Amino acid sequence: MTTASNTPLPRPFTLNDINVGSKLYAVLVQHAASHPGKSIFYGDLLDRARTMFHEDAEVQRAVPVGIGMKLLFVQVFCNENGYPNLACLAVNRLRRIPGGGFPGDWEQQMREVAVFDWSAAQPVLDAYVSGSIKAATPLVPRKEKAARDLLFAHYRENRDAYKDFDQDDKEEMVSLLMEGFDVDIALRMVLDANAALA
Repeated sequence: MTTASNTPLPRPFTLNDINVGSKLYAVLVQHAASHPGKSIFYGDLLDRARTMFHEDAEVQRAVPVGIGMKLLFVQVFCNENGYPNLACLAVNRLRRIPGGGFPGDWEQQMREVAVFDWSAAQPVLDAYVSGSIKAATPLVPRKEKAARDLLFAHYRENRDAYKDFDQDDKEEMVSLLMEGFDVDIALRMVLDANAALA
């Protein structure tokens, strides 16, 4: 089985990464079963997650630019448990392959995911999620209005930094700010995510 062990994390997983990542895992397992060997675009993956988990506010706010750490959560879970990399199914719509940081032989991993029996993995994921939540760096969350106000104030003082932002980028910033990230760190995270998707 092809795995990328010891995947370096650009930052620790947040509670949002863990929550949304575990929901993406469920959608990816369903997709692997119903469409063996077929990839799914980031946006379509999020749309299916929003439909499947319509009451989860974090899933409803998720946008493609912020999907990298959520998929990395799925990848690390798979690696640590000796499973094929389920996250390999999610691809960039324009390039039709995973983002630039994707490790290993993508086509081989797609084949491994297609033939793997995921039925026994859910309890393992549940335990992994529980442990990950305990290990997540505690941040002081903000309410949505406070996050939007902070983003607007930062935008007014740093317009050039936001010149290439679209609505999805702004929504990812709001999600990160609501989690408690510093505005400059959140901006860097979104810019880095956009660079990885380019």
